Amino acid sequence: MKIAVIKETHPGETRVAMIPPTAAKLVKLGAELEIEQGLGLSCRYEDGAYTEVGARIGSSREDMLKTADIILRLRKPPREEIDLMRRGSIHVSYLDPFNEVELVDAMKAAGISAISLEMIPRITVAQKMDVLSSQANLGGYVAVIIAAEQLDKILPMMTTPAGTIKPARVFIIGVGVAGLQAIATARRLGARVDAFDTRPVVEEQVKSLGAKFVKVDLGETGQTKDGYAKALTPEQMAKQKEAMARACAAADIVITTAQLFGRPAPRIVDRPMISAMAPGSVIVDMAVETGGNVEGSEVDKIVEIDGVKVIGLGNLPGRVALTASQMYSSNLGNFIDHFWDREKKRFNLNLEDEIIKGALITHNGALFSEMYKSIMKK
Repeated sequence: MKIAVIKETHPGETRVAMIPPTAAKLVKLGAELEIEQGLGLSCRYEDGAYTEVGARIGSSREDMLKTADIILRLRKPPREEIDLMRRGSIHVSYLDPFNEVELVDAMKAAGISAISLEMIPRITVAQKMDVLSSQANLGGYVAVIIAAEQLDKILPMMTTPAGTIKPARVFIIGVGVAGLQAIATARRLGARVDAFDTRPVVEEQVKSLGAKFVKVDLGETGQTKDGYAKALTPEQMAKQKEAMARACAAADIVITTAQLFGRPAPRIVDRPMISAMAPGSVIVDMAVETGGNVEGSEVDKIVEIDGVKVIGLGNLPGRVALTASQMYSSNLGNFIDHFWDREKKRFNLNLEDEIIKGALITHNGALFSEMYKSIMKK
C-alpha cells in the first residue's frame, strides 16, 4: 500500500506532517512510503534522513497525489489538488470541515475517503492520535511566552536590594488542554495565576497547578461527551461576563482559549472589559482564527486598544515548529498504526470503529460522519 506524505504549502506554515522516526515506523509496518522532496527542511530534516529509514522521495507532487492509496499532510488540501487524487484513496489531515463545506463537497464528489483529524473522538484509545490536544498543549505554552515578551514587566516576584517586585497576575479563560498548559507555564515563570472555565469539574486541575479557580455560580453547565464546554444561556453569559470583567481588570496578562466545537469561538472579552484593564496589559486571543474571543483582535496582528496590547497571532504551535512536528507526526503515525492490518500489510478502514465513525467525513461519494451531518443540518 502506497502512502504519500505531502509538503505543506500554506503561507507561513513551518510544521511538517512527518519526521524520519515516524517514517521508519511506517516502513517497518510494510508500507510503501513516498515523501515529497524537501518535506522536512523547515524543521532541518534533510531528504536523506527519510531515505535512510526506507522511504522514497517522490518524483513529483502531482504523481504522488495521483498514485497514492493514502495521502498524509498537516493542513487541508488546496481545492485544485482534490481532482488529482485517485478515486477511493484515503486523505488524512486537518480539514476544518465545518468551515470548509465546499472542500468537503469536492472530496465527496471525487470519491475520496476524507479523514479529518480534529474530529477524532476524545476517548482513551484515541489519546495517542489526538492532534488537537497535542497542538493545543503547545499553543498554551507559546501564548504565555509571547505574552511575557510583550508585557513591560517581569512575571516572577523578586526580592532585591532595590525592593520587592510583586509577581505579575495572569488570568486564563478556558481550562482545556491549552488553558492547563498556559497555567502551568505561567506558574513556572513565577506569575500569580487565576483561571476560569464554565465546567466546575476542572477546578481541581486548576488548583493542582498552583492557580486559583475563579468561581461563578452559573447554575447547570457542563461539558459534552467529547470534553468540550456546552454553550451558555444569555443569563449565564451575563453572570460570567461580570466575574470575568473583575478578573481581567486585575490582570496584567489575559489569555483566552475558549472554543466551541463546530461553531465560531464565543466572544468573551469586549471593549469595556479591555478599557478597564491597566495600560500596558496584554491579552492573547488563542481563538482568533475561529472568530476570536476578544473584540478587536485581528488574525496575525498585535493591535493596541485603550493602551492594552491585543495579540491575535495565528498558528501558535507553528512557532515551536520542531516540537509541534514531532508531536503531530507521532499522532499521525499512531493513527496509521492503529488501523494497520499486519498480515495484509495495508490500512484497514474499519467503518464500524468508533474513531473512524467520528473522523471519516466523506466515503464512497457520500457524507459519512453522522456527527458532521447532524451539526451541518442545524
